[in-house]
Amino acid sequence: MVSVLLVSPRQDAAVAAAEYRDVIRATGLSTEELTQRMLDGPESRIGDLAGFDGVIVGGSALNVTNARYDAWQLQVHAELSWLARQQIPTLAVCYGTTFLAHATGGEVGHSHPEASGPTVVELTAAGRVDPLTRGLPERFTSLTGHTENVTAVGPGAVVLATGPTCPVQMVRFNGSTWACQFHADMDAAAMKARMDFYFDYGYFSPEDYDGIVAHLPSVDTTWSNQLLRTFVLRCATGELRGGRTTDSILSPPVVPIG
Repeated sequence: MVSVLLVSPRQDAAVAAAEYRDVIRATGLSTEELTQRMLDGPESRIGDLAGFDGVIVGGSALNVTNARYDAWQLQVHAELSWLARQQIPTLAVCYGTTFLAHATGGEVGHSHPEASGPTVVELTAAGRVDPLTRGLPERFTSLTGHTENVTAVGPGAVVLATGPTCPVQMVRFNGSTWACQFHADMDAAAMKARMDFYFDYGYFSPEDYDGIVAHLPSVDTTWSNQLLRTFVLRCATGELRGGRTTDSILSPPVVPIG
């Protein structure tokens, strides 16, 4: 039996519950094997990692490019930075990619936002041999939706996947921490539900909603979901443990971005 922790940097309990169900479906884990902890306020903590084989960090409505960081966002950043310094295998989805890039000396901007819907992911040479992504097709489809993106990675980070509409789709940040910009946790039903939750958040034009939703069932998420299943499997076998972290490049931003 494997034990995985899902960390949800969210304040909306309904969205977090949907995310939990999405991860259960995508990974094949049972409810006994997946524990969820919320980062939903300035006092929230990830807590003790003893007994867990791996950690998945879900998405968030936060943005690295926010003009100001409130106490909650600062706490999320501090906790995710702490997590990335641990030896436990960690895979972050969507927001974790931009945050970790920013925290490790990279750059985040708005050059390649992707509206809610399909995206194409292409493995780099590094991605074809990485212990988490080797075995995936060199090119596969996924679902996505983000308003900001990584424009440059910092020292020590390795781009594992790119794509025609988003040049940084997946990154390995250190020996224990990976992140993907695309939603490896989603299928068509999950994307529709998330779109309903975030109808007015700028992830898509409301007038495009019907067309996007109608197209979602045609998007093959087999291999993007497989990424999560592979992560869980390799956490269970211990294949992802023992990687060296890079503490010095991981520190939470504590001032607003100008």
